[in-house]
Amino acid sequence: MDFRTVAFVAAEHDEAQEAAERLQAQYRNVPPEEADLIVALGGDGFMLKALHRHMDRQVPIFGMNRGSIGFLMNAYEEEGLIDRLRRAEPIALNPLRMTAHDVAGGTHEALAINEVSLLRETRLAAKLRIEIDGVVRMPEMICDGVLVATPAGSTAYNISAYGPILPLGAHVLALTPISAFRPRQWRGAILPHSVSVTIEVLYPELRPVSAVADDTEVRDVTRVIVREDRSVALTLLFDPEHDLEERIIKEQFLL
Repeated sequence: MDFRTVAFVAAEHDEAQEAAERLQAQYRNVPPEEADLIVALGGDGFMLKALHRHMDRQVPIFGMNRGSIGFLMNAYEEEGLIDRLRRAEPIALNPLRMTAHDVAGGTHEALAINEVSLLRETRLAAKLRIEIDGVVRMPEMICDGVLVATPAGSTAYNISAYGPILPLGAHVLALTPISAFRPRQWRGAILPHSVSVTIEVLYPELRPVSAVADDTEVRDVTRVIVREDRSVALTLLFDPEHDLEERIIKEQFLL
């Protein structure tokens, strides 16, 4: 990976902050706004925040795990970091764009790297209608919610809802129900990444639903459109022996 300047950003907890201080003392660095490459120190949640925060510049980000899970992160090592960054292999990700309409007539847009999820707000189950490219595929689903996940996000909330793990480069999205009551046996669908998914909330005032794109939440939605935004390309960097594609394959064999 070619670069001239590096910035270090860290999650707020002590372990990440102390690591940032040591690396900043050891390696020449600049502010994140001026860097050609960013090293993010934390866990997967902080990596998502860093990707969103620097999305406009689309600067490559190399994560090192100073958090808990670290699926999107490389191993933390202080020695030889510049050589690691030069050898790092890029993975390009396209986020999902969520367009959400609410009961007050407002329209909200947000980008999601992992998933867009719709969730019931009260004790009453949500009733949802699902269209794919304008064709109604699910006239009514009674459930806690539904989500649309990218391959990179398929190992996050999607897998907790028993959705499929998607290989990178497969050019597909996962449409996964969350605690579906009717139809009870429906386990979701794998869709081409070029589709537009429209989720209509039936009886939104009686059965309110929120929509979440990563960490952006919109309450009381009536209609949500989700599609891949190929005009935005994010770059994650991985050590050659720990690339994201290999991790996704490994995840499918864990018991």
